[in-house]
Amino acid sequence: MIRDKRNPLLDVTFDGIHIMDNDIVSSRPEIRVVLMDDNRFLPLNDTALINFFLVAPDGSRSRLAFSRPDVSFIPAADDPGGKNEAQIIYTPEFTMDGRYELIVSASDKAGNRAGGIDYRIGFRVITENSISNVFNYPNPFSSSTQFVFTITGSEIPQELRIQILTVTGRVIREIRKDELGPLHIGTNITAFAWDGTDRYGDPLANGLYLYRIISKDANGKNVKNFELPSNADRFFKNGIGKLYLAR
Repeated sequence: MIRDKRNPLLDVTFDGIHIMDNDIVSSRPEIRVVLMDDNRFLPLNDTALINFFLVAPDGSRSRLAFSRPDVSFIPAADDPGGKNEAQIIYTPEFTMDGRYELIVSASDKAGNRAGGIDYRIGFRVITENSISNVFNYPNPFSSSTQFVFTITGSEIPQELRIQILTVTGRVIREIRKDELGPLHIGTNITAFAWDGTDRYGDPLANGLYLYRIISKDANGKNVKNFELPSNADRFFKNGIGKLYLAR
Protein backbone atom coordinates (compact mmCIF):
# COMPACT_ATOMS: atom_id res chain seq x y z
CA MET A 1 0.00 0.00 0.00
CA ILE A 2 1.37 3.42 -0.99
CA ARG A 3 1.49 5.87 1.90
CA ASP A 4 -0.15 9.28 1.42
CA LYS A 5 2.65 11.87 1.58
CA ARG A 6 0.96 14.79 -0.15
CA ASN A 7 0.20 17.89 1.88
CA PRO A 8 -3.34 19.26 2.06
CA LEU A 9 -4.02 22.83 1.01
CA LEU A 10 -5.26 25.59 3.31
CA ASP A 11 -7.13 28.69 2.19
CA VAL A 12 -8.28 31.60 4.39
CA THR A 13 -10.54 34.47 3.32
CA PHE A 14 -12.16 37.45 5.04
CA ASP A 15 -15.59 38.21 3.59
CA GLY A 16 -14.54 36.31 0.50
CA ILE A 17 -11.28 38.24 0.05
CA HIS A 18 -7.66 37.11 0.41
CA ILE A 19 -6.28 39.95 2.51
CA MET A 20 -2.71 41.20 2.82
CA ASP A 21 -1.00 41.22 6.21
CA ASN A 22 -2.26 44.12 8.38
CA ASP A 23 -5.18 44.98 6.08
CA ILE A 24 -8.26 46.58 7.66
CA VAL A 25 -11.24 44.23 7.82
CA SER A 26 -14.82 44.46 9.00
CA SER A 27 -15.49 44.45 12.74
CA ARG A 28 -18.04 41.72 11.95
CA PRO A 29 -16.33 39.64 9.26
CA GLU A 30 -16.99 36.18 7.93
CA ILE A 31 -13.65 34.39 8.19
CA ARG A 32 -13.65 31.19 6.17
CA VAL A 33 -10.95 28.54 6.59
CA VAL A 34 -10.95 25.84 3.90
CA LEU A 35 -8.85 22.67 4.11
CA MET A 36 -8.57 20.64 0.90
CA ASP A 37 -6.98 17.24 0.26
CA ASP A 38 -6.73 15.20 -2.94
CA ASN A 39 -6.96 11.88 -1.04
CA ARG A 40 -10.70 11.21 -1.29
CA PHE A 41 -10.52 8.00 0.76
CA LEU A 42 -9.56 9.82 3.98
CA PRO A 43 -12.30 12.47 4.34
CA LEU A 44 -11.56 15.64 6.28
CA ASN A 45 -14.42 15.19 8.73
CA ASP A 46 -12.74 15.61 12.12
CA THR A 47 -12.35 18.95 13.94
CA ALA A 48 -9.10 17.64 15.46
CA LEU A 49 -7.46 18.19 12.06
CA ILE A 50 -7.62 21.98 12.39
CA ASN A 51 -6.48 24.26 15.20
CA PHE A 52 -6.84 27.99 15.10
CA PHE A 53 -6.05 30.78 17.52
CA LEU A 54 -6.73 34.48 17.77
CA VAL A 55 -4.33 37.04 19.22
CA ALA A 56 -6.20 40.19 20.34
CA PRO A 57 -4.80 43.76 20.32
CA ASP A 58 -4.05 43.48 24.05
CA GLY A 59 -1.77 40.50 23.35
CA SER A 60 -4.09 37.85 24.77
CA ARG A 61 -4.21 34.60 22.80
CA SER A 62 -7.20 32.29 22.75
CA ARG A 63 -7.95 29.01 21.05
CA LEU A 64 -11.12 29.23 18.97
CA ALA A 65 -13.08 26.19 20.09
CA PHE A 66 -15.60 24.52 17.82
CA SER A 67 -18.19 24.72 20.60
CA ARG A 68 -18.38 28.50 20.24
CA PRO A 69 -21.62 29.87 18.75
CA ASP A 70 -19.65 31.95 16.23
CA VAL A 71 -17.67 28.97 14.90
CA SER A 72 -19.18 26.44 12.47
CA PHE A 73 -17.51 23.32 11.09
CA ILE A 74 -18.57 21.84 7.77
CA PRO A 75 -16.93 18.41 7.34
CA ALA A 76 -16.06 16.82 4.03
CA ALA A 77 -18.69 14.40 2.77
CA ASP A 78 -17.91 10.71 3.27
CA ASP A 79 -17.90 10.12 -0.48
CA PRO A 80 -14.77 8.87 -2.31
CA GLY A 81 -16.16 10.32 -5.52
CA GLY A 82 -16.69 13.81 -4.14
CA LYS A 83 -14.54 16.75 -3.14
CA ASN A 84 -12.49 16.24 0.02
CA GLU A 85 -12.89 19.65 1.59
CA ALA A 86 -13.65 20.81 5.12
CA GLN A 87 -14.59 24.35 6.09
CA ILE A 88 -14.63 26.47 9.21
CA ILE A 89 -16.80 29.59 9.22
CA TYR A 90 -15.93 32.05 11.97
CA THR A 91 -18.27 35.05 12.38
CA PRO A 92 -16.97 37.12 15.31
CA GLU A 93 -17.93 40.59 16.41
CA PHE A 94 -14.75 42.46 17.30
CA THR A 95 -15.34 45.22 19.84
CA MET A 96 -11.72 46.26 20.39
CA ASP A 97 -9.86 48.48 17.93
CA GLY A 98 -6.36 47.46 16.95
CA ARG A 99 -4.32 44.70 15.37
CA TYR A 100 -5.36 41.07 15.59
CA GLU A 101 -3.61 37.94 14.38
CA LEU A 102 -5.17 34.69 13.20
CA ILE A 103 -3.06 31.55 13.47
CA VAL A 104 -4.15 28.32 11.78
CA SER A 105 -2.52 24.89 11.71
CA ALA A 106 -4.01 21.91 9.90
CA SER A 107 -3.23 18.43 8.66
CA ASP A 108 -4.93 15.62 6.78
CA LYS A 109 -5.84 12.22 8.23
CA ALA A 110 -2.50 10.79 7.12
CA GLY A 111 -0.72 13.35 9.30
CA ASN A 112 0.53 15.57 6.46
CA ARG A 113 0.62 19.21 7.50
CA ALA A 114 -0.76 22.03 5.40
CA GLY A 115 2.56 23.80 4.97
CA GLY A 116 5.79 23.61 6.91
CA ILE A 117 4.78 26.36 9.34
CA ASP A 118 1.50 27.65 10.78
CA TYR A 119 -0.54 30.05 8.68
CA ARG A 120 -0.47 33.51 10.28
CA ILE A 121 -2.21 36.67 9.11
CA GLY A 122 -2.43 40.00 10.89
CA PHE A 123 -5.41 42.28 10.39
CA ARG A 124 -6.66 45.56 11.80
CA VAL A 125 -10.12 46.51 13.03
CA ILE A 126 -11.60 49.98 13.46
CA THR A 127 -15.07 49.52 14.91
CA GLU A 128 -16.42 52.96 13.97
CA ASN A 129 -18.02 53.29 10.52
CA SER A 130 -15.88 55.76 8.60
CA ILE A 131 -14.14 56.49 5.31
CA SER A 132 -10.47 57.39 5.27
CA ASN A 133 -7.30 57.60 3.15
CA VAL A 134 -9.18 59.01 0.16
CA PHE A 135 -7.07 59.76 -2.90
CA ASN A 136 -7.07 59.33 -6.67
CA TYR A 137 -4.45 57.45 -8.66
CA PRO A 138 -2.66 58.41 -10.76
CA ASN A 139 -2.42 62.04 -9.70
CA PRO A 140 -1.69 64.07 -11.81
CA PHE A 141 -3.47 62.17 -14.59
CA SER A 142 -3.90 62.62 -18.31
CA SER A 143 -6.49 60.12 -19.55
CA SER A 144 -8.20 58.61 -16.48
CA THR A 145 -7.87 58.22 -12.72
CA GLN A 146 -9.39 55.88 -10.13
CA PHE A 147 -10.34 56.60 -6.55
CA VAL A 148 -8.90 54.75 -3.57
CA PHE A 149 -10.36 54.87 -0.07
CA THR A 150 -10.67 52.76 3.07
CA ILE A 151 -14.01 51.88 4.67
CA THR A 152 -13.95 50.89 8.34
CA GLY A 153 -16.55 49.50 10.73
CA SER A 154 -18.99 46.79 9.71
CA GLU A 155 -21.33 48.36 7.14
CA ILE A 156 -20.88 49.73 3.64
CA PRO A 157 -22.41 53.24 3.44
CA GLN A 158 -25.95 53.20 2.10
CA GLU A 159 -25.23 56.35 0.10
CA LEU A 160 -21.84 57.27 -1.32
CA ARG A 161 -21.03 59.98 -3.86
CA ILE A 162 -17.76 61.48 -5.09
CA GLN A 163 -18.14 65.07 -6.23
CA ILE A 164 -15.62 66.76 -8.52
CA LEU A 165 -15.46 70.53 -8.00
CA THR A 166 -13.71 73.55 -9.42
CA VAL A 167 -11.41 75.45 -7.07
CA THR A 168 -14.28 77.88 -6.50
CA GLY A 169 -16.47 75.03 -5.20
CA ARG A 170 -18.77 74.47 -8.18
CA VAL A 171 -19.77 70.81 -8.66
CA ILE A 172 -18.99 69.76 -12.24
CA ARG A 173 -19.29 65.97 -11.96
CA GLU A 174 -20.87 63.63 -9.43
CA ILE A 175 -19.94 59.95 -9.35
CA ARG A 176 -22.60 57.78 -7.73
CA LYS A 177 -22.15 54.65 -5.65
CA ASP A 178 -23.61 52.41 -8.36
CA GLU A 179 -20.92 53.66 -10.78
CA LEU A 180 -18.02 52.90 -8.45
CA GLY A 181 -18.29 49.10 -8.61
CA PRO A 182 -18.31 46.55 -5.74
CA LEU A 183 -17.23 47.95 -2.35
CA HIS A 184 -16.09 46.19 0.82
CA ILE A 185 -14.79 46.98 4.29
CA GLY A 186 -11.09 47.71 3.91
CA THR A 187 -9.17 49.36 1.09
CA ASN A 188 -11.13 49.86 -2.13
CA ILE A 189 -9.88 50.75 -5.60
CA THR A 190 -12.91 51.76 -7.62
CA ALA A 191 -13.70 49.93 -10.83
CA PHE A 192 -14.79 53.34 -12.12
CA ALA A 193 -12.11 55.46 -13.80
CA TRP A 194 -12.91 59.16 -14.23
CA ASP A 195 -11.82 60.45 -17.63
CA GLY A 196 -11.67 64.15 -16.82
CA THR A 197 -15.06 65.08 -18.27
CA ASP A 198 -17.92 67.03 -16.74
CA ARG A 199 -21.50 65.87 -16.17
CA TYR A 200 -22.28 66.39 -19.85
CA GLY A 201 -19.31 64.34 -21.07
CA ASP A 202 -17.32 67.38 -22.20
CA PRO A 203 -13.55 67.34 -21.48
CA LEU A 204 -12.37 69.71 -18.78
CA ALA A 205 -9.47 72.10 -19.11
CA ASN A 206 -6.12 71.17 -17.62
CA GLY A 207 -5.51 72.30 -14.09
CA LEU A 208 -6.31 71.78 -10.42
CA TYR A 209 -9.68 70.36 -9.29
CA LEU A 210 -11.08 69.36 -5.92
CA TYR A 211 -13.06 66.31 -4.83
CA ARG A 212 -15.05 65.29 -1.78
CA ILE A 213 -16.93 62.20 -0.63
CA ILE A 214 -20.49 62.41 0.67
CA SER A 215 -21.62 59.26 2.46
CA LYS A 216 -24.51 58.28 4.72
CA ASP A 217 -25.39 55.13 6.62
CA ALA A 218 -28.70 53.22 6.50
CA ASN A 219 -30.21 55.68 9.01
CA GLY A 220 -29.30 58.70 6.89
CA LYS A 221 -26.49 59.75 9.24
CA ASN A 222 -23.30 61.15 7.75
CA VAL A 223 -20.41 58.69 7.78
CA LYS A 224 -17.33 60.21 9.38
CA ASN A 225 -14.22 61.03 7.36
CA PHE A 226 -11.48 59.52 9.48
CA GLU A 227 -7.78 60.15 8.82
CA LEU A 228 -5.50 57.16 9.22
CA PRO A 229 -1.71 57.57 9.39
CA SER A 230 -0.74 57.30 5.73
CA ASN A 231 1.11 59.14 2.98
CA ALA A 232 -2.27 59.40 1.24
CA ASP A 233 -3.46 61.88 3.86
CA ARG A 234 -1.43 64.66 2.28
CA PHE A 235 -3.91 64.66 -0.63
CA PHE A 236 -7.06 64.72 1.50
CA LYS A 237 -7.53 67.25 4.30
CA ASN A 238 -10.71 68.32 6.09
CA GLY A 239 -12.84 66.26 3.74
CA ILE A 240 -11.43 67.83 0.55
CA GLY A 241 -8.87 66.35 -1.85
CA LYS A 242 -6.91 67.81 -4.76
CA LEU A 243 -6.41 66.27 -8.18
CA TYR A 244 -4.53 67.52 -11.23
CA LEU A 245 -5.59 67.07 -14.84
CA ALA A 246 -2.66 67.36 -17.28
CA ARG A 247 -3.42 66.05 -20.76
